Amino acid sequence: MDIFEWVAAAAVVVATALGLRAWLKGLFNRMIPGPARTKLAVANIVNFKRCPLDDRFRFVLCWLEGDCLDGNDEGRDTETVARAFREVSGVELLRSARIVKASGAKDRWLPAMREQASAILRDWRGDLAIVGAVERRGENLSLWFVPREGDGTLERMKQQFALNGAMLGEDFRKALHEQIAAVALSAAAPLASDEARGRVLEGGLKQAAGKLGRTLDSGEITVPGQRADLHEAYGGVLFALGERESGTARLKEAFAAYREALKERTRENAPLDWAATRNSLGIALASIGERESGTARLEEAVAAFREALEERTRENASFQWAATQNNLGMALARIGERENGTARLKEAVAAYREALKEYTRENAPFQWAATQNNLGAALASIGERENGIALLEEAVTAYREALKERTRENAPLNWATTQNNLGIALASIGRRESGTARLKEAVVACREALKERTRESAPFDWAA
Repeated sequence: MDIFEWVAAAAVVVATALGLRAWLKGLFNRMIPGPARTKLAVANIVNFKRCPLDDRFRFVLCWLEGDCLDGNDEGRDTETVARAFREVSGVELLRSARIVKASGAKDRWLPAMREQASAILRDWRGDLAIVGAVERRGENLSLWFVPREGDGTLERMKQQFALNGAMLGEDFRKALHEQIAAVALSAAAPLASDEARGRVLEGGLKQAAGKLGRTLDSGEITVPGQRADLHEAYGGVLFALGERESGTARLKEAFAAYREALKERTRENAPLDWAATRNSLGIALASIGERESGTARLEEAVAAFREALEERTRENASFQWAATQNNLGMALARIGERENGTARLKEAVAAYREALKEYTRENAPFQWAATQNNLGAALASIGERENGIALLEEAVTAYREALKERTRENAPLNWATTQNNLGIALASIGRRESGTARLKEAVVACREALKERTRESAPFDWAA
């Protein structure tokens, strides 16, 4: 072997050794936490106690995946997210050293991610888990906001609460804090199931809406995609406030915010984001339509959902597709309830059945149960208008399915609602049959509902 061959062989050996060293370093950095995350983990162990239940909302921020891989400046992007909640009223931010595996989730929600986040929430008695992945250090990240499952949560299933590819440029950092806080509060809104928590939430929502509104009015944010993101978050906060208020003023403001987002978030330049905003627009229209007479707004909502489904297909965004199918079903059902005949109700049934192709009990138990409940209601409405009991029996089956996950322990108010619906369907069957067996079953179901629908906690439902 001549000198050149020796040099070449030595170069290969050195390159291999350096590559192996770099690979092992990356492997160990992924497996072994760096000093900052280790310090947080120790603090979690020393200070951990199950948080008391009170009126505040507890958000648990998990260490962002990819924010501690090089051993230098670790945790910077996680800290950026944490700062978003330092002045949010009614919210206590808890920090967890655990990482929820989020890489590759992008536009498709991964059930495994929800399972990990839900386990953390149970440990901390938290209301909302914030998980995410850093895509480019200090520049770009994706966040997911996972609400505690239970009463009200994900009932409307308007979206998977997420910020995908949020930019972290210095000119946008302050606005990003406002955006993160707004999306988190919107995701947690359904958990304000009692008056005290509702007041706490309302304060935070109004604070977030005020900040976002001022930022948008100031003209400081000029990048079209960033402005669209802020308008989307602004619409979400306004919608959450509008859901808690009488009238339609806030809901119409939310509708206007979504329309502004759609001026820059077009189908051509961001098809899935465009579809997400069309879905949000449809929800705002449906909520307005529920509070107004007639069906005009509800028909607009149906059109918005159908447009969203042109991009939110089962193939490229299965969970979002299922969520929009469920929303479409709810809007069609509301129209069907106000019209004669059963055509729109049957369309609603078809939409719910589509949603259930992806919302299975195994991969999305709460969404599956909520959609089963919606399916039961639509079937019962058709059954009331037609002869026979076949559709009413299908409704009873759907309600009983829903109750497999909507238990009194994990979702007491939703459990009571479905028990009440079951009682109504059984009573309808009982009136059409001889004997009293089904009527007695209806009495049992309604008595069950009254265990949670008390005069003190839900007077109107209790009276019904």
